[in-house]
Amino acid sequence: MTTPPHRTRLTFHGPLSETRADALVQRLIRHHPTTVLDIGCGSGELMLRVLATAPEATGTGIDLDTDDLARGRKAAADRGLASRARFLEESATATTRGPADLVLCVGSSQALGDRLPEALAELRRLVTDHGRVLLGEGFWQRTPTPGELSRMWPDASVTDHPDLATLIDLAIEAGFRPEWTETASLDEWEAFESGYLADTEVWLAENPRHPRAEETRQRVDRHRARWLAYRGVLGLAYLTLVPAA
Repeated sequence: MTTPPHRTRLTFHGPLSETRADALVQRLIRHHPTTVLDIGCGSGELMLRVLATAPEATGTGIDLDTDDLARGRKAAADRGLASRARFLEESATATTRGPADLVLCVGSSQALGDRLPEALAELRRLVTDHGRVLLGEGFWQRTPTPGELSRMWPDASVTDHPDLATLIDLAIEAGFRPEWTETASLDEWEAFESGYLADTEVWLAENPRHPRAEETRQRVDRHRARWLAYRGVLGLAYLTLVPAA
């Protein structure tokens, strides 16, 4: 192989196990959604699993990553879901694609607004009154130290995320009740971050003198250092939210 592989070992672009994904899908289809909207869908894996389990539902995924959207379209075709799944290259800002019976927003709230309250207000607008929202959102498991923040993403700040209790309070203030609260486990985080880098690490070991090896090594080492800095500090909550009357 002449170029580094990219994300070939990941099913989901986030810390989500097969066991949790199955449980989420079963919970989300209990209210029999017929329309699904996936914000920042990527390849739309979770949306496709919902559609496969809810045969009366149609889904729309929106994202700006053309490669991910192409993977989603291919996956839909391979699973016989192409007629019920649309993958659209467009911004989620002020989207008119709702309201939908089920809105998925996993790791993508920033696509709806710069501030979390603004994004939550948009999610309330985008879901039908008897629907559900699945929100996958970061939170601090504990307050990070200045040293930890300095090793995370550029300009990382304590204000980048709330704690879990504050996150749930913000969802309630936006017009939801939390039907279910769960958080990614350390095993899920490690499987995701290891899977994100694994093929590229193998490629580097096998191609140490490749023209792209040095830039790839720097990128991978930088990514690993960042996730090890937030390991056990940054959490991801999966909140199943019910619109309040």
